[in-house]
Amino acid sequence: TWEDPHHKDKDTGCCGDNDPIDVCEIGSKVLSRGEVVPVKILGVLALIDQGETDWKLIAINANDPEADKFHDIDDVQKFKPGYLEATVHWLRFYKVPEGKPENKFAFSGEFKNKAFALEVIKSAHECWKVLLMKKCDGGAINCTNAQVCDSPFRCTQEEARSLVESVRSKCAQDVF
Repeated sequence: TWEDPHHKDKDTGCCGDNDPIDVCEIGSKVLSRGEVVPVKILGVLALIDQGETDWKLIAINANDPEADKFHDIDDVQKFKPGYLEATVHWLRFYKVPEGKPENKFAFSGEFKNKAFALEVIKSAHECWKVLLMKKCDGGAINCTNAQVCDSPFRCTQEEARSLVESVRSKCAQDVF
């Protein structure tokens, strides 16, 4: 997915933040940032961060012991009362210590349901496909990929391995 900074969202009236959609995973196990797990989408919140749309999907790890209880955003309120309100509060204020203003929300901070969230995902996926086909300006985003057949950014598996290794080496150097 990609939140296109050149596309004004029909629901928020703001352009995207030039990032993938963020996921707030509510399961019982704390995941590492960037960890890839299958999830059940439950709903979405429309954060407006410095005038940009920054969708926040609410999901649960599909393998979580409690996943069977959750089907839509109302189930979060039912089984984790106060969680959604705490999420809005944190997202509203988390940049204030950096001297930035409070974040705002579309829909008065109301979470939208699973069906709405799936439409947000579809829209952001369409933006991503346009980006990977070089039909819009992605700026500094590296669109190199090994999977999208007709993409002008497509590379070979060997080129992809080499790129991953170079990043892994750089990350290891940054740690030490």
